[in-house]
Amino acid sequence: MRQVLGSLRRGPGDPTYVTDPDGTIWKGWRTPQGPVTVSLRSRNGEVCAAAWGPGAEWVLDGLPSLLGADDDPSTFVPDHPVLAEAWRRHPHWRVPRTRMVLDALVPAILEQKVTGKEAFASYRRLVRAYGEAAPGAEAAARRLMVAPTPEQLRSVPSWAWLQMGVDHSRSRTLMGAVRVASALERLVDVPCDEADRRLRTLPGIGIWTSAEVRARAMGDADAVSFGDYHVAKDIGWAMTGKPVDDEQLAVLLEPYRPHRLRIQVLVNQAGLRRPRRGPRMTLPNHLPTRAG
Repeated sequence: MRQVLGSLRRGPGDPTYVTDPDGTIWKGWRTPQGPVTVSLRSRNGEVCAAAWGPGAEWVLDGLPSLLGADDDPSTFVPDHPVLAEAWRRHPHWRVPRTRMVLDALVPAILEQKVTGKEAFASYRRLVRAYGEAAPGAEAAARRLMVAPTPEQLRSVPSWAWLQMGVDHSRSRTLMGAVRVASALERLVDVPCDEADRRLRTLPGIGIWTSAEVRARAMGDADAVSFGDYHVAKDIGWAMTGKPVDDEQLAVLLEPYRPHRLRIQVLVNQAGLRRPRRGPRMTLPNHLPTRAG
């Protein structure tokens, strides 16, 4: 369960995602029916779930999809020895499907062209400043929060985005997406290829951002994060012994359609990352950010 839902956590300080010491996951969400707190606990191969708030019934109805029940890996044949071993070690991973497009799109936009540490900090500041407490006493005890509504996002002034470490390019892209939030949410009901096409008609939304959204909101098992700084290099190193670029990655993964995301996740879960060399990059400090 934790492997399946792990991609929904935006960094170790994500205010919408808390894990108890016993492994119970608490998630605060903004659903089409309203805010919700959901608790998920795995015991002996079964998942026990409980939910509070206006969106409780909606989330519980979609629990199988959230945990990957719609994902079918039966035609996945990892004929490469490295992939076969990774699949043997992680046979239960499935692609989650949250059915919430904006919930996946907002943090994906914040993650464009910056380091994960910077993006996670921006998302944390955004939720804390403009989100709200998740429903229920259990959520309050864990300081669990729900992301802002589209209306709340539209109210964020330009200078506040800069304070949260978000440059004008990303905040402009985010505002463009928020203006069509209702239409975006309907993309969960169309084929993934069509959802990809429509997402990429929005200014600032490219192949990487679309894949990040489809992999979470739509359960698209073929949504490879082309354009990522690490993905092509790491998969290339795992499969060929040397890093590759996106063009080479596309050729390398073509035989694995429609399971290309599965390759990306397996490489990551198996820790098959190319050796990192050289000094760490210093994070930029040209934006008027505050700690948090």
